[in-house]
Amino acid sequence: MSNSISARVASLGLTLEPAASPAANYVPFVQDHHLLHISGQISRQGGAPAYQGRLGDTLSDEEGIAAARLAALGVLAQIVAATDDRLDRVARVVRLTVFIASAPGFDRQSAVANGASDLMVQVFGDAGRHARSAVGVAALPAGVAVEVDAVISLVPTSRDIA
Repeated sequence: MSNSISARVASLGLTLEPAASPAANYVPFVQDHHLLHISGQISRQGGAPAYQGRLGDTLSDEEGIAAARLAALGVLAQIVAATDDRLDRVARVVRLTVFIASAPGFDRQSAVANGASDLMVQVFGDAGRHARSAVGVAALPAGVAVEVDAVISLVPTSRDIA
């Protein structure tokens, strides 16, 4: 088993894009002691917003699941940036919040959010099992269908303790 998050993602046949830069006046992640807070990551492909629209309107559940997976890949890219791509620094995925742009009456947010949750378990195993909220919203940045933020527990290093 590789000690690199990027290698684990590649072994799943997926591509990890470079971590996205903030779109406004915030930082992409903050480490507070052993907790790493990842700002919301939208679904991106080739550096551009992907899966634009709303579930239950212009996008199918399958497209929503794919969008959630892409947004979760953005979360992973931020973890890579914060940990120097060290899989052994991740103690566990504590929490995901998955925001889903939803048409009125759409009630399958949990199924869509599984695209992000399943990826975390594929990459981190049992340490990827997490608490989660799946929230339907009217709109998201750049018109995308899914945004994911996360809280990650890190294994402390001597740098963190000093």
